[in-house]
Amino acid sequence: MRAEYDSKANAISIALVPEVEHAERADQVHERAVVALHDGYPVDLQVLYPDLGVEEPIAAVVGRYDLDRGALDASVRSALAVPDRVVVLDVLPPAA
Repeated sequence: MRAEYDSKANAISIALVPEVEHAERADQVHERAVVALHDGYPVDLQVLYPDLGVEEPIAAVVGRYDLDRGALDASVRSALAVPDRVVVLDVLPPAA
């Protein structure tokens, strides 16, 4: 996952999959969470105004698309820790 917190825009962008040429549509999952879709699958997440909290928008996205909550939480925390820089996380499947 690739995440970035843009402090001027007050938004976090999380690329859920490696580079996708273009998203086909966007889904407003929560008033502060928008998911870009490609072939019906989430490819990018935008969390708006994270200073108002991220719990509800992330929970809405996880509930709608059955995404890895722990991985999203780690991405959000990492992005917020280093504003205006890109954070890349390798998220592997759980150990057997």
